[in-house]
Amino acid sequence: MNQTKLLRIEDLVLHFNTAKGPVQAVDGVHFELDSNRAVVVLGESGCGKSSLAKAILRLLPRNAGTFSGHIYLEGKDIMELSEEEFRQNIRWASISMVPQAAMNSLNPVMRVGDQVAEPAIIHLGVDKAGAISLVKKMFQHVGVPEDFISRYPFELSGGMRQRVAIAMSLVTSPNLIILDEPTSALDVLTQANIFNVLKRLKKELGISFILITHDIATSSELADDVAVMYAGQIVEVSDAHRFFDKPLHPYSQKLMASVPRLHGGQEPEFITGRPPSLITPPKGCRFADRCPSRFEKCSQEPPVVEVEGRKVKCWLYTS
Repeated sequence: MNQTKLLRIEDLVLHFNTAKGPVQAVDGVHFELDSNRAVVVLGESGCGKSSLAKAILRLLPRNAGTFSGHIYLEGKDIMELSEEEFRQNIRWASISMVPQAAMNSLNPVMRVGDQVAEPAIIHLGVDKAGAISLVKKMFQHVGVPEDFISRYPFELSGGMRQRVAIAMSLVTSPNLIILDEPTSALDVLTQANIFNVLKRLKKELGISFILITHDIATSSELADDVAVMYAGQIVEVSDAHRFFDKPLHPYSQKLMASVPRLHGGQEPEFITGRPPSLITPPKGCRFADRCPSRFEKCSQEPPVVEVEGRKVKCWLYTS
């Protein structure tokens, strides 16, 4: 195992129990993340991206079933920790999260300064005055005026609430922040401002990010690496530059072809069909029924193939 990786995930599985059978939301996921890097997890809605975030942070709902695999944080398998050890030492201390619809996740009856201070009081053991001092520092990092500490969430714009949520994820100085669709409810200009904040934080503080999104255009602003997820599995991992220039997996190619272009005159394409059921996924390649390159071997589970340092789960790249 490579001890230099900030995060290494091996064969991560998270299934949810339902009346119709287990939903295989995360099914054998592997990927790695270095320090001071940002990996973007792309894929259609329902492919398991948010479930992957919940699995990493152990934010499991009551109907969680199978939960297994290995998550190495700086070489230590945090899956071996008890729930109490994980809560005290990992969740929000080493890994924090900006959840989906984060700007609506703030407590409406608490002042935003108190909400941002709370993780520092719990995990760092600082007193209220020390925590508020940290809040002021984090607000400066994300571009929130200091006097907003005494305001309530409804007094802030959507973009400012989003910045407050990012400040809350930063206050304990974690090594890794998971961002789940952090700009999905914001206008284009505010999205651009938030991504500028994230890029600056990555440069100034050396933080690593996992950005979960289906928005390919905005994700390219932050990405160092890209992981493409389909039907609960990672089907391609690549550095961002080569991925956005020439994706390998047929699903990745279709995703890129669906993005409108400013130049060139190409019409955006769409992916025919629909994703498979995660209760009864296909036994072979899960994208096969929608793939224009399908051939006989696709009825079998494809291997993960390394192509010039990139990884792709597809029979097309086997010799």
